[in-house]
Amino acid sequence: MTSKERIKRVFEHKETDRIPILEGPWRTTVERWREEGMGEQDFTDYFDLDRMAQVGGDCTPRYEQKVIEDSDDYCIRTNQWGATLRVMKDHEAGYEILDTAVKDRNDWEKMKDRYAYADDRVNWQHLEENWPKWQEAGIPAIAGGQFGFDYTHARFLGTECTLIALIEDPDWIIDVWNTQLDLAIEIWNHVWEKGYHFDLLCWADDLGYKQSQFFSMDVYHHCLKPIHKRAIDWAHDHGIPACLHSCGDIRPFVPEFVEIGFDGLNPLEVKAGVDPIAIKEQYGDKLALHGGFNTLLWNDLEKFKEAIARDLPKLVEGGGYIFATDHSVPSNVSLENFREITSLVKSF
Repeated sequence: MTSKERIKRVFEHKETDRIPILEGPWRTTVERWREEGMGEQDFTDYFDLDRMAQVGGDCTPRYEQKVIEDSDDYCIRTNQWGATLRVMKDHEAGYEILDTAVKDRNDWEKMKDRYAYADDRVNWQHLEENWPKWQEAGIPAIAGGQFGFDYTHARFLGTECTLIALIEDPDWIIDVWNTQLDLAIEIWNHVWEKGYHFDLLCWADDLGYKQSQFFSMDVYHHCLKPIHKRAIDWAHDHGIPACLHSCGDIRPFVPEFVEIGFDGLNPLEVKAGVDPIAIKEQYGDKLALHGGFNTLLWNDLEKFKEAIARDLPKLVEGGGYIFATDHSVPSNVSLENFREITSLVKSF
């Protein structure tokens, strides 16, 4: 089977020739693997893993990106959302928001026109050149978008501003999210109408951290759930599944995800408190699951083999499962350990 055939059958909850493996190692992890013998080859080719091709466009407000300060340890720069960041250089995920261009509703009203659609938000040349190659190789195309809580608090307004506004002025944040989604949908429509019919809609919206969530169920019901539902409806109207990437402890939200029609969920973050087996047992006939193997164990091969033997049979039962970490592969995982883990899963 090709990756496209495997992923399609996963979302149909049917068996595949082998367990699909879709992984996302850190940049620093890939650099380590290259030094350990992988060379310049793409890691998916080197390990014979499944692949998905990203289809989409620029959903940001398009602020100028510039470097303000550069040192050995960090870089201070601005991003496309108008935020000023201190980005640490020694690991993949470390950055701090120092300032934002938008701090209140008045600032938002002055800049929301930045979310207008323009044809150059889509890299049409990239699509034209690569679409036939993806189709020939059996690589599924995945579309996404930059909307919702995660992009707003982590890249745009800052966490404190976003959470306070959700209580004091929720209509403002709802307007932000609808404006973001309006642009994403317009991009999806233009791409689809030009004949690029992607196979899956999946976007990131991290709603939790360790053992808790960023906001209450009431906030989700009133503010974010309708946004998620609108994106899901677009996907289903076009005959494709909708999948959510949401890090952290998102357990209270899972019944809501099922109710509004999500077809898939990842990364099932065990180290944050999520129990993938419990989700599989309760919602495995409705949700395709992707991930769920604790990143903290990946450099301890024996413990990881124990986790695979214990959990993988339950997760693959009845189909509907894609193997991966519960977030991404960190740089403490060696080339040989990753090779042994993925070989074990493929032969399971």
